[in-house]
Amino acid sequence: MSTPTTQERAANSAEDRKKASRSKRAMQLAEAASGGWKVLLLKIIALAIIDALAVYSMLVLIRSDQWIPAAIILVVTGYANWIYFSRGHLPAKYLIPGLIFLFVFQIFAALYTGYIAFTNYGTGHNSDKDSAINSLLLSAQERVPDSPAYQLTVVEQLGEFSFLVTDPDGNVEIGGNERPLEPVDNADMDGSKAVGLAGYNSLNFAGIVANQQAIADMVVPLSDDPNDGALRTPDGSSAYVYLSKLVYDEQADTMTDTRSGVVYSDIGTGAFTAEDGTELLPGWQIWVGFDNFTRAFTEESIRAPFIGVLIWTFVFAFFSVATTFIMGLFIAIVFNDPRMKSKRYYRVLMILPYAFPGFLSALVWAGMMNQEFGFINVVLLGGADVPWLTNEWLAKFSILLVNLWLGFPYMFLICTGALQAIPDELQEAARVDGASAWQVFRNIKLPLLFVAVAPLLIASFAYNFNNFSLIYMLTGGGPRDATAAVNVGATDILITMVYKVAFVGSTSDYGLASAFSIIIFIIVATISVIAFRRTKALEEIN
Repeated sequence: MSTPTTQERAANSAEDRKKASRSKRAMQLAEAASGGWKVLLLKIIALAIIDALAVYSMLVLIRSDQWIPAAIILVVTGYANWIYFSRGHLPAKYLIPGLIFLFVFQIFAALYTGYIAFTNYGTGHNSDKDSAINSLLLSAQERVPDSPAYQLTVVEQLGEFSFLVTDPDGNVEIGGNERPLEPVDNADMDGSKAVGLAGYNSLNFAGIVANQQAIADMVVPLSDDPNDGALRTPDGSSAYVYLSKLVYDEQADTMTDTRSGVVYSDIGTGAFTAEDGTELLPGWQIWVGFDNFTRAFTEESIRAPFIGVLIWTFVFAFFSVATTFIMGLFIAIVFNDPRMKSKRYYRVLMILPYAFPGFLSALVWAGMMNQEFGFINVVLLGGADVPWLTNEWLAKFSILLVNLWLGFPYMFLICTGALQAIPDELQEAARVDGASAWQVFRNIKLPLLFVAVAPLLIASFAYNFNNFSLIYMLTGGGPRDATAAVNVGATDILITMVYKVAFVGSTSDYGLASAFSIIIFIIVATISVIAFRRTKALEEIN
């Protein structure tokens, strides 16, 4: 058996040192990646905050009898804690935050919008039936003539006010907003008046004055039956009985106006309705099926403006893409010419509009196009009175013009890149064969250009189909269409109309707005699918 030579031992020793060095370096990299105790401490603090928010959310949901969402939060939070405090599971540690945000901001939002689209949720229909009944009875309350005075002490606990009252018979009770009076045995008395209660802070005169509006708005039910009336106070020292002019009959499920004798019944529309069709609001939220979609296409006062907005949305999206692409392509061709000098400086100037936020540029253009004080009318047109933003057709032209200003730099950049990627050999071969510059552009450059930019043009069309900020910041969707049953204007596109129906004005119809949102999604998705399938034909050119 031969023994290792000196050179072999030296080589083995050097190899061992290299392995040890690599192992040590790997351990150092692993320790640096794990972050040590600092990262562990940060992880514990972050998870503690998340767990605290989760516990608070679960308590709120449980108090509202929402057990299923509370259970989901419990399971997800427990799983996240197990993942982050266990060894391994590296992919899950990176995926969990993204999946949670995806569900909350995308999947849940989409599902909830779909649910609202099949309800009558909106102004006057935003709660359940019990809350609507209590609200109706409270809103119709009037003070009972010659009602006895209840001695009152306003008390506070955890920022919530309550009435500590002593009735004419000497009984002490406490109650709050939507919290009926309950007997109290251990109140602090000052003569025959209850002035304090353990666990509550009694408000003095200064405290009552500082919170007089909140105290004056308080309505404390006498019992669980809302027909028994409630206590209210005009001065914070005495409370009086108030009864509603509406009486609710739980057996018949009707609401009766004691003054006029009119009976309002639940006919399944989410509100108590009289025989002549008069509704008592607020009502309550109910499932209406496809009624919102039916209204969008059959109710004339909604259908006509909806179709007009839909047509303008297609026109706006098409011309926005077409004008910006043509302008961007033209400038890209000019600046791609080798004979063009100082191209780098011109290119910087061309992309400046793209560097500013779109909503800010829209506001600047809105000021420049002001009919009375705008820069365009006062300076460029010598004091002309051109209604750029208040005339229907000029407003549409102004929107397309401003969108051209904002959008052509993007098209210029992508067209520049696509043109530079076309091999020069193809163009030189075409010129050798006698092709003119226009023939080279039409038969070689443009088809190859579309291979690269067609998907981006489709994406740009979808973006402009929902270009909310430009429309809303520039014209606000105006001028207003006074004949429409919904809040809509001549320059509104579908997304701004949805926003107005849901959030602008004295009434909000979230159900109809959600139905419009689903219609927009279906339209954009259909156009995108068809367009992307058609663009596959361009791959054969490549």
